[in-house]
Amino acid sequence: MKRPIALIAAAISLTALPALAEDVSTSDVYACKEIAADADRLACYDAAVGRLKAAEDAGEVKTFTRKEVEDVKRDSFGFAIPSLPKLAFGGKDENGKAKADDLKEVTFVIRSVKKEKDLVRRDRDRVRVTLENGQVWVQTDDRNIRVKGSPKEARIFQASLGSYKMKLDGGLAFRVERVK
Repeated sequence: MKRPIALIAAAISLTALPALAEDVSTSDVYACKEIAADADRLACYDAAVGRLKAAEDAGEVKTFTRKEVEDVKRDSFGFAIPSLPKLAFGGKDENGKAKADDLKEVTFVIRSVKKEKDLVRRDRDRVRVTLENGQVWVQTDDRNIRVKGSPKEARIFQASLGSYKMKLDGGLAFRVERVK
């Protein structure tokens, strides 16, 4: 049986028991390792795991696999979610803070590509790309993008100053923003 790499994230809710959330930590479980006497160490583990299980049953603690976190990062690519880097598996930096293993680029299957009139510059068309996962991206630059046939794949990557660019089937890159 494989052990999933897990991330424990405290999910504080309005209905949660605050005292329970404060008492639970994976560091409590890890601290038990330092106890020399077998019986005391086992008692420590039992107590720490019991608190962790009770918190999980109460909805205070949730376990996520690395794949689940990566799926959320992939699905949220293009949106600013400040708390998302806290769900990183990148270890810690020299200051003890969690390293963000930021996603810089994604590739998705395209559901549809449409050209539509730019509402600001009526003399220009812009490209609207809807992806299979429901994301919608809209062209923001003035490039005249020619869409040939039905593109199959969109590669989206980070550009300068927090912007994004997209290539359809490996074509020319154009600036986009995520609208859905």
